[in-house]
Amino acid sequence: MRFVPRFTDGQAFPEPLGKIVCVGRNYAEHARELDNPVPNEPLLFIKPATSAVNLESPIAAPSERDDVHYETELALLIGHPLTHASAEEAERAIVGIGLALDLTLRAVQAELKEKGQPWEVAKAFDGACPLSAFLPLVAAPNWSGLEFTLTVDGETRQHGRGADMLFPVPELVAEMSRHFTLAPGDVVLTGTPAGVGKLPRGAELRLELVDGMVVTTRVVD
Repeated sequence: MRFVPRFTDGQAFPEPLGKIVCVGRNYAEHARELDNPVPNEPLLFIKPATSAVNLESPIAAPSERDDVHYETELALLIGHPLTHASAEEAERAIVGIGLALDLTLRAVQAELKEKGQPWEVAKAFDGACPLSAFLPLVAAPNWSGLEFTLTVDGETRQHGRGADMLFPVPELVAEMSRHFTLAPGDVVLTGTPAGVGKLPRGAELRLELVDGMVVTTRVVD
């Protein structure tokens, strides 16, 4: 079933989900934990709408793979078209904030990177982007003050802070819009902090946007 963007009050967003624009290595410690260089500019890639599923539903990782890794991220819902936008214009176009998992076939990604090939096979498969509902934004929050966490079976695995992003949200979204137009219904993922790891089958996951929202889910065994 196609994912429908909704706000936390249950109201559906008037436009269908579009593309999901992602950034790699937006946290220096995450780049280092995977032995990747820390980038000087955003490393962008796209997940298709078909990769999105409801985060609150049980997560069904590909049954034939045992190398699915979780990456917890802030998700931003775009409400207005953006093309070659300024940071101020980009900030005004964000109408919702939520949580997401950027699921990754890590061994496949490593092989593709070694060959210098694109990552989509490892990042864009069906179900690769569990998304929460979105908190409505009537004004831009303090982006650097945002914090989010992931716990797996009660153990904290990831703790991200907006202040630790290499490319802060307004500038990041503006940069994305310089490469491809962002349309209403598109979603932006803002990168994952250190602590990524294998998605354990049967595990209970708790994702929290501190002082904002909590989402619980489980991984199908």
